[in-house]
Amino acid sequence: MKESVLKTFWRDTYRSRSPIPFIISVQVVVFVLIHLFDLFREVNLLQVSLYDYAIDYLSLPLSFSQFLKQPWSIITYPFLYTGLFQLLFDCLWLYWMGNIFLNFLNKRQFLFLYFSATFLGACIYLGLGFIPMLQNSVQLSFRTSTFALGAVVAAVATLVPRYELRLLLLGTISLKTIALIYICVELVFTGLMNKAGGISFLAITFWGILFIRSLNKGKDFSSLKLRRPIKKAKMKVMHQDKTASANYSSYRHASDLPNQEEIDEILDKISIGGYESLTSREKEVLFKASKDDQ
Repeated sequence: MKESVLKTFWRDTYRSRSPIPFIISVQVVVFVLIHLFDLFREVNLLQVSLYDYAIDYLSLPLSFSQFLKQPWSIITYPFLYTGLFQLLFDCLWLYWMGNIFLNFLNKRQFLFLYFSATFLGACIYLGLGFIPMLQNSVQLSFRTSTFALGAVVAAVATLVPRYELRLLLLGTISLKTIALIYICVELVFTGLMNKAGGISFLAITFWGILFIRSLNKGKDFSSLKLRRPIKKAKMKVMHQDKTASANYSSYRHASDLPNQEEIDEILDKISIGGYESLTSREKEVLFKASKDDQ
């Protein structure tokens, strides 16, 4: 019975096409490991505080000179959490918002936004370290782990601002309102402890908005191909001879082919009137497109 439950959990969680479970798993594993180090130090199994060592060398420092001594921190900092409740809430936010993102867009776009926000957030944060008035910020650098999450939340709210969620005791609230509250609260808590982190977090939320706005205009930063080259390729397919078309149809039905122009029109309609303004056919087209990794 237990094996069946574990197999089901593994299949539904890690064999899916979503990268979200893997990101959350790394965050949880790092959290458990560093707190095991702390426990071993408390019971005198270790004479050296590996917990403090891990925090110092895995978090993103505000000092650029210190960053040069630990350049790997640009990769490790988004997975570092020291507080249980912060880890719990951020994982829930990433799970909810990430899955909404993947319902409308694809895995490649999610990964690009997540890791580009991680990299840009680190660059902005390190750049702010050169400003004298920010150099005395409290060095709670692990709160910079929310940079990528802020970009995802802002992107989803821009993509489907009128998408509604039903919350316990609060009723139905639009996604735009929820995202605005989250960003304001996170900005306040991050800014109070680390001013450079707060400014960087705000900048990264604008990056998430810019990504979706550019996508609505046909510019997908996650792909080297923009709209026009894709249209030309489709025109060539439309003018194939009957024999070639018949051979291709045996592999995949023409109605299953992604129509980038139609998808762009649907995304534009969502940005104006919200997800509920779509017809049932448009929702079906968008759902099919979200399952295509391109």
